[in-house]
Amino acid sequence: MATTDYGSVSWERMIGAVEKVRQRLLRATAALEQAGVPYAVIGGNAVAAWVSTIDEAAVRNTADVDLLLNRADLPAAIVALESAGFFHRHAADVTMFLDGPEGKFRDAVHVIFANEKVRQEYSATAPSIDERIRDKSFDLVSLDALVRMKLTSFRDKDRTHLRDMLEVGLIDSSWISHLSPELGGRLQELIDTPDG
Repeated sequence: MATTDYGSVSWERMIGAVEKVRQRLLRATAALEQAGVPYAVIGGNAVAAWVSTIDEAAVRNTADVDLLLNRADLPAAIVALESAGFFHRHAADVTMFLDGPEGKFRDAVHVIFANEKVRQEYSATAPSIDERIRDKSFDLVSLDALVRMKLTSFRDKDRTHLRDMLEVGLIDSSWISHLSPELGGRLQELIDTPDG
């Protein structure tokens, strides 16, 4: 029976995919900074940045780049990001920037607007653009704001990200008391079911 060696092909493609996300993140944030547009990195890249402060081996890769912007800054962000090779699109209530004319939704830069609900059914709005810190290479949403966003969305990937943060000790049961009852209950649920 013939076997196929996928090892080297998969490894090279995986490294390339991770590097493309990193370069896309740095290109987008550099363009916004040069234009003076306030932003914060959110989503999987923000989780990775925070988790890496405790344990680099626990970092999980992500396929896209998520940014927090003020809605009033969108016109300036469009100019800045399009000058860096991105293409502005709005589809299915999602504001995004495709990476080049052949860019895909899956690996785009996705925008969440500060102080607005991501989905109407969510109980809380996205954080303020002021809830950010300076990381080594870009502005990063604060840990407190990131945790609230992940608990508000609470999709499978959000629960996974929250479990990653729990596992490395970034968050723990002491956080429950300063969250809303709904979000605190969700965090308690994750603490009670560490394996999902």
